[in-house]
Amino acid sequence: MKLSNIQQYSVVTANYWAFTLTDGALRLLVVGHFHELGYTTLQIALLFLFYEFFGIITNLYGGWIGARYGLRLTLWIGTILQIIALFMLIPVKEDWPVIFSVVYVMVAQAVSGIAKDLNKMSAKSAVKKVVPKTNDGNDTSQKQLFKWVAILTGSKNALKGVGFFLGGLLYKLFGFNNAVGIMGFGLCLAFLLTLILPGEIGKMKTKPAFNDLFSKSDAINILSAARFFLFGARDVWFVVALPVFLDIAFGWDYMEIGLFLGAWVICYGIVQASAPAIRKMWGQKESPDRKAIQFWSA
Repeated sequence: MKLSNIQQYSVVTANYWAFTLTDGALRLLVVGHFHELGYTTLQIALLFLFYEFFGIITNLYGGWIGARYGLRLTLWIGTILQIIALFMLIPVKEDWPVIFSVVYVMVAQAVSGIAKDLNKMSAKSAVKKVVPKTNDGNDTSQKQLFKWVAILTGSKNALKGVGFFLGGLLYKLFGFNNAVGIMGFGLCLAFLLTLILPGEIGKMKTKPAFNDLFSKSDAINILSAARFFLFGARDVWFVVALPVFLDIAFGWDYMEIGLFLGAWVICYGIVQASAPAIRKMWGQKESPDRKAIQFWSA
């Protein structure tokens, strides 16, 4: 069965949405569970260290793998690894020694970090491949690409907000171990949907060399460095510090914390998805260029 561009986009987006729900929920589940067990903020932060580190490594190599073997494969691997990471957390017990528990969860989080960036890279790269071609000689319509990526990214962040609330709700209703198991089985269903994707998505006709991993563009390198510090700053306060603070300072339970963080990220996602419309209202009709990036970053 040959899928149209819209159908391929819908399948990729649906899988990305399902993955994002589990990713957002898992962050809150891990913070909430181990904070209630009495772990220090530093110990909780360590649980996310491998998640972020291996995510960076995956970002470096994932695009090269996708270009050589196709984005469907990297999407599959990312989804399967997230399922494995979730199932790894099912046997975690309260009476495990702290050092063993921290190391074990760090390994599971490392698997999840690899999964997250493989899935994200695959979904965003696949969008470029399925955007309808224009008749003016260009491979893709830059305006349409900007719009589709904005919708995908904005909806992802909105759903990550829903994931925070979902994590708090599942934690309250079923406890940590059952919650991660439920999410793992749900993601299995989302994985089955991707089996209908064509294998050639994102696969380059000429195999890229290994040294193509590193960009020769100063602009891309500068943006990459900026994003590194941007996401590092976000994770320091939003992923660990803020949930713990809301619990200690206000006595909120993790369903309330999940609702608060979820609302925050949903609003952020709505703004992100609306970026093309906001720029149009601003009088900008062309795709963003260097000046646009500098202006909106400021």
